[in-house]
Amino acid sequence: MSEDDSRTVWTRDEVESPCTNVCQIDPDTRLCLGCARSIDEIGAWGSLSPEARRLIMDDLPNRQVSTGKRKGGRAARLKRKAP
Repeated sequence: MSEDDSRTVWTRDEVESPCTNVCQIDPDTRLCLGCARSIDEIGAWGSLSPEARRLIMDDLPNRQVSTGKRKGGRAARLKRKAP
């Protein structure tokens, strides 16, 4: 089965998921960096009504996901450990 075939299986007459396959939660906002949904919204998406999905989709453009600044990495860890 090709990747296109597997996507066809999950196509339904409902509000589509805003997932962009960038699944990483911002530690400050607690929202996904890819789609701006919360972990709870992502987990419940399959069981939400079309109306509930539409409300979330309508709110996504209003959400501030990330400042775009890196928050850590090796340099930040070393800086925190420095005396």
